[in-house]
Amino acid sequence: MDLGLKNKRALVLGASRGLGAGIAQALAAEGCNLVLGARDRARLDALAVELRRDTGISVEVRDLDFGDLAAVEALAEDVSGSGNVDILVNNGGGPPPSGALGVDAAVWRDQFEAMVLGVIRVTGLLVAGMRERGWGRILTVASSGVVQPIPTLGISNTLRASLVAYMKTLSAEVAPDGVTVNVLAPGRIWTERADSIDAANAKRLGIEVGEARRQSWAIIPMGRYGTVEEFAAVATFLASKPAGYVTGHVMRVDGGLIRSI
Repeated sequence: MDLGLKNKRALVLGASRGLGAGIAQALAAEGCNLVLGARDRARLDALAVELRRDTGISVEVRDLDFGDLAAVEALAEDVSGSGNVDILVNNGGGPPPSGALGVDAAVWRDQFEAMVLGVIRVTGLLVAGMRERGWGRILTVASSGVVQPIPTLGISNTLRASLVAYMKTLSAEVAPDGVTVNVLAPGRIWTERADSIDAANAKRLGIEVGEARRQSWAIIPMGRYGTVEEFAAVATFLASKPAGYVTGHVMRVDGGLIRSI
């Protein structure tokens, strides 16, 4: 299947590692030119060198901290000023673990600015050009917690759910202009973060890391973590030309972890 991504230009945020880097690699394999944004410039630069060497695409890198709203706006203006942005991949880090109660108001405010407001601003600034050109794809990486809240991630469950509502509202507004807006809800994908969570659980329970991982796998119907490549393949399809009639959707990539219909 021709995904129609050759020579499209994508801005992939949070691209220095994990899911963001995986999506960047998958888009590059389809011939999509890239602008990569993240805080870890050294890792971004290394990924850019690898992608240019392996695929021959154009790769630009930008520093980005979602918590700095002025920097987010400057990035959007800079990137759009240097060429069309056909695809936007919103992907950022997660907040500290918490319940629903006992979280300081300052933490809520800081996390809202970094996780929600920054994403809303960069999306709003870049979607205008997509509408003018009659084609665009907006993808936002969230979490399975937006469908099935995770008990230890109260801040994440709350704020990521607000992004789902925003993207659903936006999807109807821009659909007549050929722009699709979708959210990806990853379950447990095997990344550095998954390894750190397994290590923390092992320490807390006084067991080996391998046993902590097996206990985690036991609640997933597929009996394993997903791979970054599997997740990135779904994202790449949603960014493609053949996915032009899929919008306003929360796509689960979770191995069956979410049990609700």
